[in-house]
Amino acid sequence: MFDRFRKPRPVDLHVRLTARLQPVHRHELEDALVEFCREQGWGVDVVGGGTVFNKQAGEIEAADIELEVESAHLVPEVLEVLGAMLAPKGSTWSLGGEDDPKPFGTMEGLALYLNDTDLPEEVYASTSAGEVYDECTRLIQGIGRINSHLELPEETALYMYGQSFEQMRERIQPFLDSYPLCERCRVVQIA
Repeated sequence: MFDRFRKPRPVDLHVRLTARLQPVHRHELEDALVEFCREQGWGVDVVGGGTVFNKQAGEIEAADIELEVESAHLVPEVLEVLGAMLAPKGSTWSLGGEDDPKPFGTMEGLALYLNDTDLPEEVYASTSAGEVYDECTRLIQGIGRINSHLELPEETALYMYGQSFEQMRERIQPFLDSYPLCERCRVVQIA
């Protein structure tokens, strides 16, 4: 009889995003999610997280976020918000204690790898990865965004997520074909 007066129990929500995010960019996403949830009056807190690193590839593979959500009935709303912010295909979620993660996420990912070693020195002296970042940001506005980047031993990677890999690739391709630093770059679908 008194169950309806009992305060809901918080639940632990574990999310694995198949997004290649440096820890600083994962923290920015976590902060934005918590801020939005609090504006809605939802009790959501980050209680843990981590970066999944693929040693063989030398790259980030995924980002883990551990959340405490004030009530199980808010989990779908939190996942919907996170899905709109950044949830690539292949992402999963589970509640604390569950061993069977459930899929979610619809975004596609594009990795642009700039060659840092094989171009003429004058190209490196007269261009910059920052210019590539800024122009790609402008070109994919409205359909995607650059969510992270990583300096690898021989390449600089820009990680973009959005509605469609093909749309993002089509938008940036003319720039890639014309900007000297993008010679010998690689474009790879990552989600």
